Amino acid sequence: MIKEIKDKEVLSLIEQEKERENKTINLIASENYSSLDVRNAETSFFINKYAEGYPGKRYYSGCIYTDKIENLAIERCKNLFNVKYVNVQPHSGSQANMAAYFSLIKPKDKILSLSLDNGGHLTHGSPVNFSGQLFNFDHYSLTKDGFLDYDQILSIAKKFKPKVIVAGYSAYSRTIDFKKFREIADIVGAFLLSDISHISGLIASNVHPDPFKYSHIVTSTTHKTLRGPRGAVIMTNDSDIFENIQKSVFPGVQGGPLENVIASKAIAFGEDLKDSFKSYSRDIIANSKYLVEALQVRGFNIVSGGSDNHLFVIDLRNFDITGKEAQDLLELCNINVSKSLIPYDKNKPWIASGIRLGTPAITSRGLKTREVEKVADFIEQIIKTRKKIDIKKISTEVEDFITKFPIPDYYV
Repeated sequence: MIKEIKDKEVLSLIEQEKERENKTINLIASENYSSLDVRNAETSFFINKYAEGYPGKRYYSGCIYTDKIENLAIERCKNLFNVKYVNVQPHSGSQANMAAYFSLIKPKDKILSLSLDNGGHLTHGSPVNFSGQLFNFDHYSLTKDGFLDYDQILSIAKKFKPKVIVAGYSAYSRTIDFKKFREIADIVGAFLLSDISHISGLIASNVHPDPFKYSHIVTSTTHKTLRGPRGAVIMTNDSDIFENIQKSVFPGVQGGPLENVIASKAIAFGEDLKDSFKSYSRDIIANSKYLVEALQVRGFNIVSGGSDNHLFVIDLRNFDITGKEAQDLLELCNINVSKSLIPYDKNKPWIASGIRLGTPAITSRGLKTREVEKVADFIEQIIKTRKKIDIKKISTEVEDFITKFPIPDYYV
């Protein structure tokens, strides 16, 4: 479809982005490579359709196939997560969380979540985000060694008395005990909202504990470990809460849904229902664990000491380099990571003391532990020899290495 674009300036930029992605080792934990079918669906005729409302209850005519494609996405998502109710309309994870909050509480009500510097998300109460501006947040934190402390969470919850407790994070590398979170929520009379945006693919593949048994609402993006289009979903097993979710999404925080993206979600959910996706998820975790061990051998400090999922954070303070400096240097060498705060970080978020690495994208390209060892070599060489590094030489080496593993168009 790219060749059909007549705008040469836009086409050139698209082709340059394709080239950049192909020659880059992508270790950004929140990115992945969607299939050609997923990408093509976003350029389908559904891009033309306005469809405010829900299947069978639209504010526009001509929605016969729109209703069918949205219902297909809903049913596939239900099957993927074994959940009763799904809204597939949220444009992003942020809007999904906004709608989820409004489904449960009102502005100024109390929410308890993990702080941003400890691995939480902007929508979990950052003061520069809508969440921190509309709701009254308090935060729990990780222990000094980088783990959730459920006794601490309970203690804070008893004092703060939140109406919602948020579980699910952007930079936490360990298994989440949703059962303990629900026990805490029940003790203080709160709703449990689990934001599984990062680990949803792992949960769908049964390689991470299930949040649906314990959560009042579960939100997730559809890219990251689900390997779909950029978008989100909201899920629940409670019919009354689902009615509130429907109203909160439309007309609450969104107008017309992006039906072309919903078509892409339907395709991605279909791909994720295959047995091969479960094998892929297991490989993600194996690569993450191996990369942690390979970097630890090379002297890198990992927050919490390891990873149970697809990501982890490197504490760079012993190398006297900030997260931003490391991110920028690695990018010059054709390796993409994201700077990340570490627990109790003294640096500002745009500087940070760490970098976050994830393995979903490299696993999609077929890298196994042998190749992950080479990735660790590259990172060690770049960080440790940064003052005398030959950027042109190593960037060429990285490109030569990763282009042997083309970005796949299809996942079987």
